[in-house]
Amino acid sequence: MQVMRAGRGAAALALAAVVLTASACGAPGSGASADTAAAAGRTGQAAPDPDGRPLALVYRGPAACQGCPEAAHDMLEQDGFAVRYIGPEEQDRFGPDALSGVALYVQPGGTNGQEVSTAWRLMQRDPGFSPELVRAYVRGGGHFLGLCMGGYLAGHDPGYGLLPGDSGQYISSRGATVTDEQDHLVDVSWRGHPQRMYFQDGPYFDVSGPDADVLARYTNDRAAAVVAPYGAGRVAVSGPHPEAPSDWYLDYDLPDESQTGLGLGEDLLHTLMGTSPTGTSPTNPAPTGTAPRP
Repeated sequence: MQVMRAGRGAAALALAAVVLTASACGAPGSGASADTAAAAGRTGQAAPDPDGRPLALVYRGPAACQGCPEAAHDMLEQDGFAVRYIGPEEQDRFGPDALSGVALYVQPGGTNGQEVSTAWRLMQRDPGFSPELVRAYVRGGGHFLGLCMGGYLAGHDPGYGLLPGDSGQYISSRGATVTDEQDHLVDVSWRGHPQRMYFQDGPYFDVSGPDADVLARYTNDRAAAVVAPYGAGRVAVSGPHPEAPSDWYLDYDLPDESQTGLGLGEDLLHTLMGTSPTGTSPTNPAPTGTAPRP
């Protein structure tokens, strides 16, 4: 899949016509998990979880790949969230109050071969969706997690414009260790510790400002995972896929780093939410990326 996107940060300003490729963001589909929403066609305020867990809404629709929302769901549920899907065919649908009472909104990976601009158009075809709905939610104190395509869409032109900077295509960046659109393990430095993560044409992030927390960098020093403020809320983005389950690795004959990825995803989530998993803190994760879970 090839994607066109203008305005990709300082380096991309000179390359506004560069063709970008969206990511796995097109991982192999793992099948849909059961939706646990209680009422069909809900567009009003999201109902709280009866167990008191924080509620995460994961986008599932034409701008997400098969299996990507489900992988995000499983990572979030393992980390203590109640998780539901939101989208044009889901029981939770976008509307003026759809994100009320929601602790976290998640934009997952997109379909292989899908342009960023195409994903953005598909989002806006949903009759209840508007970019400002998500912006206002985060600006008012909400939390946004963007994984791969979701990281691209956290940037600008097209995108939500939630980052203090922009996103760009890693495989086209100078010194990239992965330079094609295939599925790979990519080397990153996560809080100074070398890690390998599942990757398929994910973004890097050009961010600035004292409050932008770069958790991980690719080997060419481009930011691979970032947490930053937006208004009263916070935004987390990752180019690689911390949520990737074992079968994604198996389908591409890659060494299984899924448990390491989940540990890094836990660090990303707890940094975003301002909480600490048992035995760790957001500023001192387990070096192997396998921090104990609450």
